[in-house]
Amino acid sequence: MNDNQPDSMELRLRRARYRADHRGTKEADLVVGGFFARHGADFDEAAMAWFEVVLQEQDVDILAWAFGTAEVPAHLDNDWMTLLKKLDYVEVTK
Repeated sequence: MNDNQPDSMELRLRRARYRADHRGTKEADLVVGGFFARHGADFDEAAMAWFEVVLQEQDVDILAWAFGTAEVPAHLDNDWMTLLKKLDYVEVTK
């Protein structure tokens, strides 16, 4: 691989960071983007694959799972989702 080219995981992390921060609603940006900012550096291949699936979901669904107002689908319900539901990573600035 060319030294100037990012590796596959680095590229996936960059794309995920952008998609997490640019959801379309401020609330989703805070939840999804905040979650990625806090935990993305710890993602291994399995966690990255999980997050990429989450990023394909609708904001309203992700927020409902995070706030506990809807049941998380079995294929997304894992330790990472438990961390997402904590919401301790959301930082609101004025």
